[in-house]
Amino acid sequence: MDLFPLIRPSFSESLCNGKVESGEGMLTKAILLLGPTGAGKSPLGDQIEKNGIQGKRCFHFDFGHELRSIAELERPPDGFHEKDLSFIRDVLEKGLLLENEHFHVAEKIVRLFLRRNDFREDTLLILNGLPRHVDQARDMSGIVSVRGLVVLDCAPEEVYKRIDQNSGGDRTGRSDDSLDMISRKLDIFRARTAPLIEYYSNRGAVIVKVRITGNSTPHSAYRELMAAFSG
Repeated sequence: MDLFPLIRPSFSESLCNGKVESGEGMLTKAILLLGPTGAGKSPLGDQIEKNGIQGKRCFHFDFGHELRSIAELERPPDGFHEKDLSFIRDVLEKGLLLENEHFHVAEKIVRLFLRRNDFREDTLLILNGLPRHVDQARDMSGIVSVRGLVVLDCAPEEVYKRIDQNSGGDRTGRSDDSLDMISRKLDIFRARTAPLIEYYSNRGAVIVKVRITGNSTPHSAYRELMAAFSG
């Protein structure tokens, strides 16, 4: 069975406006980038932010980058506490997922990003690294409306190759790329993150699969993604 089924209805219809009404107010429309560590989510997210999707302006929310940026601060940013900063550093060091009881930290980071950027009707949020499991997806439903998933299908052997070669150009200086840490992240992805595909598919999200190899570049992944949307 294909772990990543391809579902491709009209993407334009799914992303007709940048915000949608919910019982809790207006939600920002989002696309979630999903794939194992090293598959190139961050470089692809940067390409999407630079070039947009079907004429829509996009902002790339890279949760890992946001975590690392906060962890490097000497003091917590506004709205955060010292214990939040210590927790974020611990998450990065151990390669952990934020569980339900810690979602308030992730929510602070998302809302800080949304305030920092000018989201309008024609704007899409590109999520990368959050949500990472179904419970987070439920929690995120009060903030964003995930209308599509871009699934980067990258086999484990290709992941190791890509990280070793820095194929995406985003692994320089990473302290979490040891073989043990990569293996742990791959196990977590298959057990905890991959089920998001079924979760969002059952809720009507558009699912698009992009094949990633050791030789894939951010530009080639973006071209394949645009071809999938228009195909």
